[in-house]
Amino acid sequence: MNLVDVGKLAIITLTPTLLGAAVVFGPRVCSAVARVWTDRTPHDPEPLGPPIEQLAADLRRLLRLHDHLTRSAHLAMRAHRLWAVEAAIGTRAVETARALGVAHPEPERPGDLTRVELAALLRSLTAAGLVLPESIGHFTSDGRL
Repeated sequence: MNLVDVGKLAIITLTPTLLGAAVVFGPRVCSAVARVWTDRTPHDPEPLGPPIEQLAADLRRLLRLHDHLTRSAHLAMRAHRLWAVEAAIGTRAVETARALGVAHPEPERPGDLTRVELAALLRSLTAAGLVLPESIGHFTSDGRL
């Protein structure tokens, strides 16, 4: 047996192993290369949350729902629904304040603002230029911002 025959035997023996390794480890190697490639390319800035238009629309809708519930719901059902709507208003108000750069309290849990904090935050948002419904239920003494 000469050196060429030994080389052929080595290629024939190693080919199935190398093909199996390529099938098993190929996707991992490709994803690692793609990760490194994307980390090195500059990215355009991405928004941290939903667009401000969507936040404002959601906040207006929730405030109208809150006003409607305070005026119409039966007393037994009103408390639970109002609590849920106020929590949603608080969450959206904090997200909107972040998006607009308005100073706001940072609750430990989402929607965990008191009515006084929520009213102050809503007033700050309107002072920053956000258009909200004129009547927002019992968040302010006169029902207006």
